[in-house]
Amino acid sequence: MLEGGDHMLVLAGDIGGTSTRLAYFSTEGENLTLLVDERYPSRKAGSLKEIVSHFTGKHRLTAETACFGIAGPARSGTVRTPNLPWSVNAEELAQALGIPKVQLINDMEAHLYGIDLLGPENFEVLNRGVPNPNGAIALVSAGTGLGEAIAYRDGTARRPCPGEGGHADFAPRNEIETELLLYLRDKYGRVSNERVLSGPGLHNIYLFLRDVRHLPESPEVAEELLVNDPPAVITKAALAGRCPLCGQVLDLFVSLYGAEAGNAALRYLATGGIYLGGGIAPKIIERLKGPGFMLAFTSKGRMSPLLETIPVMVILNEQSALLGAGRCAARRKEKES
Repeated sequence: MLEGGDHMLVLAGDIGGTSTRLAYFSTEGENLTLLVDERYPSRKAGSLKEIVSHFTGKHRLTAETACFGIAGPARSGTVRTPNLPWSVNAEELAQALGIPKVQLINDMEAHLYGIDLLGPENFEVLNRGVPNPNGAIALVSAGTGLGEAIAYRDGTARRPCPGEGGHADFAPRNEIETELLLYLRDKYGRVSNERVLSGPGLHNIYLFLRDVRHLPESPEVAEELLVNDPPAVITKAALAGRCPLCGQVLDLFVSLYGAEAGNAALRYLATGGIYLGGGIAPKIIERLKGPGFMLAFTSKGRMSPLLETIPVMVILNEQSALLGAGRCAARRKEKES
């Protein structure tokens, strides 16, 4: 164990399909002090090792331990990323860093470790509910992909459980969602929740409403889609009110997000709260605060009264997973000491 006053240097990473964030933290117990951090475009690198080597070579600090939260299932020290052509190996990273051991954890697990380090100013409350301090919490995180996981109370602290719930089957609730399912099934075969609740999912919904429901397309937006990131184009146009089609895309997306968050609350009996992570929710916060999200969240038949009591919050701090990876690294190093 670390003695009082001792500091430890840890390397932490939050690795997603769009961005890779790396940071050095100085840690003392549960307290993390950020020393330096950088963000890299994931798709421009051939591997995580390449990015880590650039970061460590630039800053020339020597960490005692490292932990990386990666979008994908961590199995036997290896992660094959579903949204990147990478295979990440803990032993290879440890050798490159010159340290005995590197921890690879699921990115949702890292987010859950980080939630307890965030203050009230890092959350936007969508539903105050009646939080149970001893209840489980669930994370539903839409970004490049869709992540879902839970943390439970063991009597003293929250214990995150990694998950890949975003890859569970998409279940439509009504006629339009059934048409969406059939459209995506023709395109992909199997349809997971990630096919609709993610950045690419926004584009899928747009194409469906345009090509199947025949909603008129804005020529200006159509041109922008050819040269810029489609999810960003669609979201900005919807929020600016300059594209009715984009507005309906976002409305359907918000309703689907609310429904799936409600499903997670039921699956895990998350009476401690539902947290929305990822890069999309903070950008569409005003739409999430409208009636569509919570109506879909609570529309669960006989379970609706239960859902109305469950707190729902948006995580505003984009470094929550990075903080969580740093916290995980420090905790596991202390256990080994």
